[in-house]
Amino acid sequence: MEPTKRIIVNTLAQHIRSIINIGLSLYSTRLVLQALGESDYGVFSLVAGVVAMLGFLTNAMVVTTQRQLSFLHGKGDMNHVRRMFSNSLLLHILFGLLLVAILCAIRPLLFNGFLNIAPDRTAIAANVYYLVILSLFVTFLAAPYRALFIARENIVYISIIDVLDGFFKLFFALWLLTYGADRLIAYAWTTVAIMAFNYLAFALWARSHFEESVMLPKRSDICRQDMKELTGFAGWTIYSMGCIIGRTQGVAIILNRFFGTVTNAAYGLAQHVFGAVMFVSQAIVNAISPQLIKAEGRGDRQHMLRLAEALSKYSFLLLSMIVIPLVFEMPAVLSLWLDKVPENTVLLCRFILISALLDQTTIGLGTANQAIGRIRNYSLAVNTIKVLTLPFFWLILAQGHGVEAAMWCYLIFECVCALTRLPFLKYTAGLSITHFSKHVFLRLLMPTLAVVLVSWAITNYLEMPVRFLVTGAASVVTATLFIWLFALERDEKAKVVQYIQRKS
Repeated sequence: MEPTKRIIVNTLAQHIRSIINIGLSLYSTRLVLQALGESDYGVFSLVAGVVAMLGFLTNAMVVTTQRQLSFLHGKGDMNHVRRMFSNSLLLHILFGLLLVAILCAIRPLLFNGFLNIAPDRTAIAANVYYLVILSLFVTFLAAPYRALFIARENIVYISIIDVLDGFFKLFFALWLLTYGADRLIAYAWTTVAIMAFNYLAFALWARSHFEESVMLPKRSDICRQDMKELTGFAGWTIYSMGCIIGRTQGVAIILNRFFGTVTNAAYGLAQHVFGAVMFVSQAIVNAISPQLIKAEGRGDRQHMLRLAEALSKYSFLLLSMIVIPLVFEMPAVLSLWLDKVPENTVLLCRFILISALLDQTTIGLGTANQAIGRIRNYSLAVNTIKVLTLPFFWLILAQGHGVEAAMWCYLIFECVCALTRLPFLKYTAGLSITHFSKHVFLRLLMPTLAVVLVSWAITNYLEMPVRFLVTGAASVVTATLFIWLFALERDEKAKVVQYIQRKS
């Protein structure tokens, strides 16, 4: 399949998957919130969030493995690809066991007064903690296989498994409403079962279809140099993602200390909305990043940078079609979604979504840095900014300011982080900031302003049931028109016309 066609097919597969999963996920979350109640839902969000503070290792290892495999695929060395996968699998097993040991060791610290949980639910929360650790370990074992599917650009299979994951979550949410015993424990067990299904689905299919895949690491393939490359790259990727997840879950803990588990429920719901809409960015990243990294593997730096620009532009534009109208219609959407909307949910959702949208303006440069492999200085220069949000966030709340003031701090730090990628890639990869600004920032300006104005006008001057559908449809139509007029380059328009003519 041609590279451009593969990108389109993989992007469409992920969009279809994500649209289905958004509906399933939103309805499942509504049922789970109804079954558990605000307090127990807040407990689960808090406990799972504490585990996720170290669970970023999973995503870090996926990124590491996918980068190494894609880079070697670009070089065309299949023997090295097979050896690298075996070494990666061994590293996942060892890191997974270390992660379990660390999380179990800190359990007494968490549940002896540090977390603000009602005394009558502390013992149950501790048991949920162990089950979340188990589900995390299983997810860790599945990570190298998911990375292999991305490197192989087989996104369609990943999409199928993710849709099945969404249906399983809906099924268990419905079952939870009828369950007679402790529903919080039951919900944690269903999470373990779904993670186990995902692992088997990826591992068994990869073993039977990809020559480099194995179920257990082969001793003959273990190589000290490959392990050194993996651990070196993974170490700084772990630091980067640790800053990201540490900021995310650190905010949850700070909110818990100041406001309790009900605000944690609001923050958990905001993160759930964030995860639901970020499919657009992840779809584009998964579709373009293998080819971007392979281009660097072939030594084609200029093509790699052009793909990084395209990734930043398309990711922002597609995400803005969802985020901007959603920000304006957030109260109506949340009221339709939830029986009872916890306090501050609207505010938190809006700030988190706008922050995510700003991050997309340079998201391709992060992928470009992964392709180059100079991960240490990038991690220190860029991602440290994210975790620095926490002391300022705490300070603002400690001085008596509200959640809104603290979230403005969150937004500013996210913007600074996104802009910091520009001088860093100029230094390490020869990026032209002027060229990037002209072909990304300026191209984004008119479509963004158009969608903002349309959404603002509809929400201020139109009153009708399910108005958010009108806002969403009008935003998509407006964005599509202005993207064609102002965002696409001449050669990009020609490719679109050519693709439509072939399909007609």
